[in-house]
Amino acid sequence: QVQLVESGGGSVQAGGSLRLSCAASGYTDNGRCMGWFRQVAGKEREGVATIGGDGSTYYPDSVKGRFTIFRDNAKHTLYLQMDSLKPEVTAMYYCAADIGRTIYCPLRRTGYAYWGQGTQVTVSS
Repeated sequence: QVQLVESGGGSVQAGGSLRLSCAASGYTDNGRCMGWFRQVAGKEREGVATIGGDGSTYYPDSVKGRFTIFRDNAKHTLYLQMDSLKPEVTAMYYCAADIGRTIYCPLRRTGYAYWGQGTQVTVSS
């Protein structure tokens, strides 16, 4: 049984940093796409960073240069380093894992088979 468990969320002031972690158990296929998504109540869940099995990364323009996704395959853990945080990134952040794709990992939620329970990130001005 695959389980993704996020941690590292919290409350910070604008300009600060946070590092999110996603520990994967039962999911040992390090070659598949994984990603971070966020959701605000009443809005669609959107991708903020994805990573392929070859290490290729994908970001929307809104976070480029401020967010960095990386994975430690030996620890089966996915990370999201978030710097220069702005209040508009306040949301619930979710980790996701694919079972098919290995590259060109999409920033839309369709196709990601496994999801964590989420960790809240709140940025105050």
